[in-house]
Amino acid sequence: MPYVTADDGARIFYKDWGSGGTPVLFSHGWPLNSDAWEAAVLFLAEHGHRAIAHDRRGHGRSSQTWHGNEMDTYADDLACLINHLDLRELTMVGHSTGGGEVVRYLGRHGSARVAKAVLVGAVPPLMVRTGDNLEGLPIETFDAIRGGETANRSQLYRDLADGPFFGHNRNQDVPQGFRDAFWLQSMACGHRAAYECIAAFSATDFRPDLAKIDIPVLVIHGDDDQIVPFEVGGKRSAALIDGAVLTVYEGSGHALPDTDRDRLHADLLAFINA
Repeated sequence: MPYVTADDGARIFYKDWGSGGTPVLFSHGWPLNSDAWEAAVLFLAEHGHRAIAHDRRGHGRSSQTWHGNEMDTYADDLACLINHLDLRELTMVGHSTGGGEVVRYLGRHGSARVAKAVLVGAVPPLMVRTGDNLEGLPIETFDAIRGGETANRSQLYRDLADGPFFGHNRNQDVPQGFRDAFWLQSMACGHRAAYECIAAFSATDFRPDLAKIDIPVLVIHGDDDQIVPFEVGGKRSAALIDGAVLTVYEGSGHALPDTDRDRLHADLLAFINA
């Protein structure tokens, strides 16, 4: 299996499918891994692009490091992978926490190698409520997730899968396979990495990074997202990125790479090829 070695020696697993065409790099959500993007990676590779997805450190097949479970290091790991593969004219796609990873990479490393970006149900600009971010969610929301991670993380992941992550609590209509895959990927994440990543996705302030973005950005968000509410995430990010295009999936929740797969694939392909 292919790995790249990060600056601190961590080994980052990645998939590299397809050949030729525009390279597309996918970043996954918490506490998943690159398998969460597998359908999109396959779709774009079959449509003439080079599609790449990695497991964030601490997640999946990558090293379970004790340190570095925060956005600066996640972004630096992305830089190592991009430089290692010598990717240019790249489109970066991030879902949920992965969207934060993409935004922090652009703020920290710039867009010299990146042509476009797509944020899907992404966590920027800032999820937690603070004195200057009154639109955010109360800290108790994330403390409850930390509590579940500490007490019985297997049950936490089952509850998220059967409830708000896919929106299964709305209509009880999400296939069992999607929910089981979420649990399986989540259990492959290191316990410390999963716990510390909660702060990374909820308390990282991406507003300075968003202000630096100088490439075309497509923001896609479901207006019934129970994990990263539209008013907290996509709507505000689109307003803070110069020239961003906002696409709202009406009635859709957080897990768009699964629940809205066909529409999302078509939108990604059209944006990349434009």
